[in-house]
Amino acid sequence: MSLLQEWRDYAYAKDMQERSGQLFWANYFNIEKEIYKKLLANTDKVREGSVASLAKELDTELNYFVGFLDGINDSLVTPNPIEEMDEDTKVNLTFDNEKLYYNMVAASADWLYELEEWEPLLTTERRKELYREQKNSSTVVKDKKIGRNDPCPCGSGKKYKKCCGINQ
Repeated sequence: MSLLQEWRDYAYAKDMQERSGQLFWANYFNIEKEIYKKLLANTDKVREGSVASLAKELDTELNYFVGFLDGINDSLVTPNPIEEMDEDTKVNLTFDNEKLYYNMVAASADWLYELEEWEPLLTTERRKELYREQKNSSTVVKDKKIGRNDPCPCGSGKKYKKCCGINQ
């Protein structure tokens, strides 16, 4: 079984309705926050190596680091082979700042996208733009419904019910 599958089986078995599940996820989110603080504070440093060595470098237990890799993978310049990785799999944590910020907003991870470490990386205006862009991407806008007696949108000049709406 891959490390990722082990992580998912372990983590997603935690019931958020129970206190133990809430404590588990609160602990994980704090660990995740600390990893992101380290990465964002020094974006020039190339973070590359085996899963086990990077977990050690970032002072994180292996299973929690695997959960972190699962979360950041879509924001990386080159995604890692997380589905089949083991402790020795080489991974790279080079991420796209804007994509990472956008994905944090999408995940409603305010404890991450509100980190002060973002300030030197993205301007306040750009962070607001990315926030709005992400929030608007999930907003469904329905077109105005054409009434039976409205002019047909095809431009014929007829009422919709006598033109394109005949077979509707």
